Amino acid sequence: MKLLLLLLCLGLTLVCGHEEEASFERGNLDVDKLNGDWFSIVMASDKREKIEENGSMRVFVQHIDVLENSLGFKFHIKVNGKCRELYLVAYKTPKDGKYFVEYDGGNTFNILKTDYDRYVMFHLVNFKDGETFQLMNLLGRTKDLSSDTKVKFAKLCKAHGITRDNIIDLTKTDRCLQARG
Repeated sequence: MKLLLLLLCLGLTLVCGHEEEASFERGNLDVDKLNGDWFSIVMASDKREKIEENGSMRVFVQHIDVLENSLGFKFHIKVNGKCRELYLVAYKTPKDGKYFVEYDGGNTFNILKTDYDRYVMFHLVNFKDGETFQLMNLLGRTKDLSSDTKVKFAKLCKAHGITRDNIIDLTKTDRCLQARG
């Protein structure tokens, strides 16, 4: 019986250890694994109006292309109630894991967490006309994610000074899913 219990504990330890390995540690990101289709799940910002309905940063990601020293983002925005497709390329910066893209000002971002198969969490800083704000984005490979993943994201938002009332669950809104081709 003790041997069975010991083997069970060992098995659980190995499974938990394997799950942690699937997630990247800073400086150990395999961007090639981000290639493919994604869904916008949750957004957060310390300037909430930017991610509210008709906000300039309220974007619905559809696909990430891993390019040479850059990432391509295919996404939709809503303009006058209609979905409009955009494609932007974010370029790798000299700082490890950071990217830059021009959209409603300059933006630098990095990937905070991912397990590649289910979710990815981004942190972005926008700068325009001498002002800055933060934006965080949770993307999923499926149309929705578990509440555990959303709670992890909310904790990361809090760690970056973004309060819970500035977090918007996009799964409860029109994310232009009908425009995905």
